[in-house]
Amino acid sequence: MRIGLMSGHGQRSEDLDELVALAQRAETIGFDTFWLANTFGLEAITASALIGRETTRIEIGTAVVPTYPRHPTVMAQQSLSAQAACHGRFTLGIGLSHQIVIETLLGLSYARRARHMREYLDVLMPLLRGEKAQTAGEEYTVNLALTVPGAPPVPCLVAALGPRMLEIAGRQTAGTLLWMTGEKTISEHIIPTIRAAANEAGRSAPRVVASLPIVLTDAGHDEASVRARIGEIMIHYGQIPSYRAMLDREGVSGPGDVALVGDEMQLDAALDRLASIDVTDFNAVLIPTDEAAEQRTLAYLEDRVSRAAARSAK
Repeated sequence: MRIGLMSGHGQRSEDLDELVALAQRAETIGFDTFWLANTFGLEAITASALIGRETTRIEIGTAVVPTYPRHPTVMAQQSLSAQAACHGRFTLGIGLSHQIVIETLLGLSYARRARHMREYLDVLMPLLRGEKAQTAGEEYTVNLALTVPGAPPVPCLVAALGPRMLEIAGRQTAGTLLWMTGEKTISEHIIPTIRAAANEAGRSAPRVVASLPIVLTDAGHDEASVRARIGEIMIHYGQIPSYRAMLDREGVSGPGDVALVGDEMQLDAALDRLASIDVTDFNAVLIPTDEAAEQRTLAYLEDRVSRAAARSAK
């Protein structure tokens, strides 16, 4: 299981120089991936392209860019341009976002989401492969090819939680990006559903990127208090319908209950369990539950990826 680092998930707003420096540090530490949220700050695809020019090895991905505000041809053109800048290390993560964002903040329709995503991918996926898009749908009718010099094909992942979106992701893309989804739900719902769809479509096993808060506790903070603090910091995620459904499926009350929290042995065990259920990537979201929590947890993850690299080298 690969280990990645998340940036821009609402806990801190890095400026561009800080973001590039964080990605460079993640690469130096040995992280496999560096993911950028696309909320209401820096635009994630543009930032990915700039980070790609300042790094050499680490995979750079978006987690995730909403589909509704961008025509799929624009999404493809931006992504291919970023891929050229990243020399093949860019992965596009996309998603529907949420009703409150798309309808309340942007004034767009959030209806017929499954049809929207299927038609969107019918346009997007050929273009990301360097092929011509020829579609005639209810929402998108496109007859277009793009030429972006130096751009290899762009892998695409879809943020998918419900059965229909998981089926679409499995049939049409390389996999899924998860958020606020616990181990039990990933094992019993996410992976079986997306794998079945991928198998039926004749595709290879899908990539499953599990993004979760992670905190290494210290002597002054027990697990229960840290989970309570995470619940306070991330309370709004427990109120968004799609995430609430995953928390309910897990049988927990809020975001703090699915976070990875504990000492080194507890975190190792939690990550090992995710790997054992065939999660392909863990995306670490560092949560500042106390003044030193982020740096303490980052040091633990550095040790974890170093140990993994040493095992691979044997």
